[in-house]
Amino acid sequence: MFTGIIEEVGTVKKIIGHQTSGFIEVTADKVLSGTNIGDSIAVNGVCLTVTRMQSGSFIADVMAETLRKTNLGSLPIGADVNLERAMAADGRFGGHIVSGHIDGTGKVISLQPEGNAVWVTVSAPAPILHLIVNKGSIAIDGISLTVAYVDDSVFKVSVIPHTGAETALLKRRPGDMVNLENDVIGKYVEKLLLPYSTAEMKTSVQPESDGITMDFLQSHGFE
Repeated sequence: MFTGIIEEVGTVKKIIGHQTSGFIEVTADKVLSGTNIGDSIAVNGVCLTVTRMQSGSFIADVMAETLRKTNLGSLPIGADVNLERAMAADGRFGGHIVSGHIDGTGKVISLQPEGNAVWVTVSAPAPILHLIVNKGSIAIDGISLTVAYVDDSVFKVSVIPHTGAETALLKRRPGDMVNLENDVIGKYVEKLLLPYSTAEMKTSVQPESDGITMDFLQSHGFE
């Protein structure tokens, strides 16, 4: 589990992708401290397991599904990536619950400065936008951010100077792909409520589906 508070920006040193698997090597410093083989590091919000460590870098295997469903497969050598180690049990929960399991990708539409902050507008597929609420949380490339605007095609976040300086988000350009993870609480709530809403819908249409109307009752002697 992660919090969406980025610890450092690393650099893609090597990335190899095949039809069935691949691996990525990322240069880093801070996140290597205390990290062992088998530990998890979120790379642009994607939870990856460290399989090898070298001086100044780590290597993680990447499944074909991950390459297809995230922006890792399209990153060039030298690209900046956001890095976060899994949350320690005694750590501060500064962001929100981030699983590192990406729901899909979005596209940066614009970056618009306003005062000391920058408005970032991102387009996203309907299933992702459906679970985004105004003033709720969203993880963009692993960064915990607060949604300031959402409609049926885009959402916006306002990036403060600290977040801009400590992550790679403001280095993105219009048209760039970003990884998106919805608030996990919203996903569970929707899943749990779905059976009830479906049952309620069936109940509401039951009389009509049975063909029981006032005319039917009157014709059978019920006045």
